Amino acid sequence: MNFQPLGERVLVKRVEEANTTSSGIIIPDNAQEKPSRGEVVAVSKEVSELACGDVVVFGKYSGSEVSLEGGKFLVLETKDIFGIVK
Repeated sequence: MNFQPLGERVLVKRVEEANTTSSGIIIPDNAQEKPSRGEVVAVSKEVSELACGDVVVFGKYSGSEVSLEGGKFLVLETKDIFGIVK
């Protein structure tokens, strides 16, 4: 991918969460919340604590959604990222 975030930003692809409850009830798309996890796809040169491939947790309404090469991504500032999932 040819996208280089600027400033203290990263490019993240949302990780889709399961669309059924633990009891097997299917949740329709319009009732699901947007996932608050994602995989880091690109990192600004100013960000040293994150790397491509890291799975991060971020705020529900954080970032700006962009479409690149047929996919939807989020551009997030590092202050909107709560942590890395190990």
